[in-house]
Amino acid sequence: MLHPIFEEASNVIKEEYPNENQVVFARVDCDQHSDIAQRYRISKYPTLKLFRNGMMMKREYRGQRSVKALADYIRQQKSDPVQELHDLAEITTLDRSKRNIIGYFEQKDSENYRVFERVANILHDDCAFLSAFGAVSKPERYSGDNIIYKPPGQSAPDMVYLGSMTNFDGTYNWIQDKCVPLVREITFENGEELTEEGLPFLILFHMKEDTESLEIFQNEVARQLISEKGTINFLHADCDKFRHPLLHIQKTPADCPVIAIDSFRHMYVFGDFRDVLIPGKLKQFVFDLHSGKLHREFHHGPDPTDTAPGQQVQDVASSPPESSFQKLAPSEYRYTLLRDRDEL
Repeated sequence: MLHPIFEEASNVIKEEYPNENQVVFARVDCDQHSDIAQRYRISKYPTLKLFRNGMMMKREYRGQRSVKALADYIRQQKSDPVQELHDLAEITTLDRSKRNIIGYFEQKDSENYRVFERVANILHDDCAFLSAFGAVSKPERYSGDNIIYKPPGQSAPDMVYLGSMTNFDGTYNWIQDKCVPLVREITFENGEELTEEGLPFLILFHMKEDTESLEIFQNEVARQLISEKGTINFLHADCDKFRHPLLHIQKTPADCPVIAIDSFRHMYVFGDFRDVLIPGKLKQFVFDLHSGKLHREFHHGPDPTDTAPGQQVQDVASSPPESSFQKLAPSEYRYTLLRDRDEL
């Protein structure tokens, strides 16, 4: 069903970008080329992925499946990802709720800027990229070309990149670390993408204006759980927008802030939010998920090791709430889902 739409969109774009090296539309038969499908972790059909400079972009296309929407998406991807500053006074008007990366360069036609632009092409969905050149940038170039990260918040101090600006990997890794936060916000727009990563969620539900609880959670995740990055997704969610998952664990926005784990089978609630400040408490909560202890205790009561000597252990029938965020996963009405990766 998508093929004729995809092909027509490619024809529209070819007229606008006639150079064959500017935009390439391609398709892969995953039955014929299962090695390619496995390499890029394809678990549903049709999947539309974007590549830049040979690198697969993290975000796949999940928009409307129409010729216009696909063509608009490509036009947006072809637009310049870096906004040029013509006066340093423009920096005072930046949206400080966003993460801003600013590059100061002597010349636009330079290897330093080409690397910066290449990184911006990849990470422009996560950060706002800006640049200044020549006389405009001179006051900020007292030690040569440089890149500065301005974190969200008016009072947050700037951070300066100290590595080689012609080293793509070094520049990319530094900027990615700043643009993709350890604790990400989950929304209905990115929920499908996050569930498809396949990692359990550790979620802070908080009121939008409650930045203090979010900061505490971010600090404790960084302090206690940095080694768990890659085994669980650290997220925060707006209590008002995600009332349904809260109700699922018998909470309401009035109970926020609330910390919970969604394992995609069940949801488990952390104790009192202030307990997150107890050293190792949050880390133990995550370890108890990985060890299966949370699941066992929901079904059978406390582990024997957690009871006092001589205290009788008895099974307590329990029914933990089912996963709520699993419902945000890719829908079988939109994709043909692979039930088992062995189907490849």
